[in-house]
Amino acid sequence: MAYQTSLQSQTMELLVAYQNQPSIRLRNRLVRLNMGLVRTIAHRLARQCAEPYEDLEQCGSLGLITAIERFDPTQGYAFSSFAVPYIRGDILHFLRDRGNTVRLPRRWQALHRHGQKVRQALTMELGRQPRDQELANALDLSMNEWRSVQLAACNRVPLSLNARISPNQQLQSDSALTLGDALVDARDQMQQINEEDSAELQYALAQIEETTREVIQLVFFNQLSRKEVAEHIGVSPVTVTRRINRGLEELKDLLQQPMPAEIYG
Repeated sequence: MAYQTSLQSQTMELLVAYQNQPSIRLRNRLVRLNMGLVRTIAHRLARQCAEPYEDLEQCGSLGLITAIERFDPTQGYAFSSFAVPYIRGDILHFLRDRGNTVRLPRRWQALHRHGQKVRQALTMELGRQPRDQELANALDLSMNEWRSVQLAACNRVPLSLNARISPNQQLQSDSALTLGDALVDARDQMQQINEEDSAELQYALAQIEETTREVIQLVFFNQLSRKEVAEHIGVSPVTVTRRINRGLEELKDLLQQPMPAEIYG
């Protein structure tokens, strides 16, 4: 998209300037330009723990600064792909420092504890281990939510990246594949982030006024000039500029809000 291309171009120009003559002013501009990366990763991790989103965003910002300091524009890498591991790493370090495990949301912790009691009671009543559907019914939960609670509880305890896994994902001491080998690389992770960003942008665009949305799409997606857009919709270029400014402010506000899960497919 034109906006992403412009952002990448601005970022690279500033990174080159920063490498040649580092300054706090340039570094702060780079941080502001790339805060979307931090917010995306922080939002994703905030759904998996009980720490405040603001704390995760702050830690991710420190990771972004580290990436800016260490990035070499002459190597030909995309800065976003380079920065993601630093941002995510600083947030995960913070979560590890807060405790030995990533904490579950309080509601899921309570559901997990209550589920253990219900499981024991149903086992006594039925004379066998209850099925997942029976447990979900007893807890008045959907199957999806009960399975999410179970999965989160199982995944609370961190495993060493050197732990070996077999092809069927069961831990085996004689397997050649380790958890570290199975991690998604930065490029795949970046592709997922870009796809989620695109879904969020399309959702946000659908929420703004129709003519304003059309103007933004014609300028940023179709790469028409503001004069061409003005002629196309029958208004003055000044009106087009006003609509763009208003629309971008609305999009900024919408994109900072939590998105409905269904937009991610």
